[in-house]
Amino acid sequence: MKNIVGVRFKKVGKIYFFNPKNLKINKGDKVIVDTVQGEELGTVMIANRTVEDDKIVAPLKKVIRIANKKDIRHYEECKKIEKEAYKVFIKKIKEHKLDMNLVDVEYKFDNSKILFYFTADERIDFRELVKDLAAIYKTRIELRQIGVRDQVKRIGGNGVCGRELCCCSFLNDFETVSIKMAKEQNLSLNQYKISGACGRLMCCLKYENDVYEEKLKRLPKVGAIVSTEEGEGQVEAIETLKEQVKVKIKEEDGDGYFYRKYNAKDIKVIKDVEEENPTQEELENKEELEELEKLQQEDIKAKGGEKNGI
Repeated sequence: MKNIVGVRFKKVGKIYFFNPKNLKINKGDKVIVDTVQGEELGTVMIANRTVEDDKIVAPLKKVIRIANKKDIRHYEECKKIEKEAYKVFIKKIKEHKLDMNLVDVEYKFDNSKILFYFTADERIDFRELVKDLAAIYKTRIELRQIGVRDQVKRIGGNGVCGRELCCCSFLNDFETVSIKMAKEQNLSLNQYKISGACGRLMCCLKYENDVYEEKLKRLPKVGAIVSTEEGEGQVEAIETLKEQVKVKIKEEDGDGYFYRKYNAKDIKVIKDVEEENPTQEELENKEELEELEKLQQEDIKAKGGEKNGI
């Protein structure tokens, strides 16, 4: 068991464990910690507690001190420099005629470097831009190209639900999301209804996915032949959360059909289907959905190659 505190460096970001040594630290305290990128100021989200050794990524960095008034003033000065650097960067990319969009600026607490986060459709040769910025700020300059999901996370906004975007309020990491999740939850397969502000699949598709997957294991697919108390029929629709199915049954005189709803436990599957046929909406939006899935996979690959650095 090891004594730790959990520290966050951004409003919405990962919580990192640090060794508080002999310091008594409370939630909400500002602390100066040692990281691989030098000293950083962060906010304590988890006060002193002990955790199992296997939950810690070694080596555990240390809390240097609880931030004092001087540290807070310096942090505020860094924020002022970030705002100034943002304006300078915009001016310089216009001078160099570079096709890139600045998203955020981060000036390290120990003054070791300034990071500029940007988006661009293609690779950018920004060597001359870096020289100009280094000459102005007399410190190391680092440019990082980020994806659209990270861009929206940094900018902020509201979702279609009317609430602040999940990535801007509580999500620490972007989870893998797929079209399959939307389909299993019987959501519209129109890309504009299942995409977020970033133009990618909405993160909230993941929230209830485990529940849907578990319930779908107990349900026949649409098109399956089932036995009911009123005879054999074909599954026309399913209500996943209620674990109910709508069955089309042929009338006794053979002239028509009638429909009944049954609990899944009250029917017996005679012949299930390997794979459900695509809906009309899915066929109509096939190309857009494939492109959305492709972009999603590209984001996952790009994310896999990134290093956090803390």
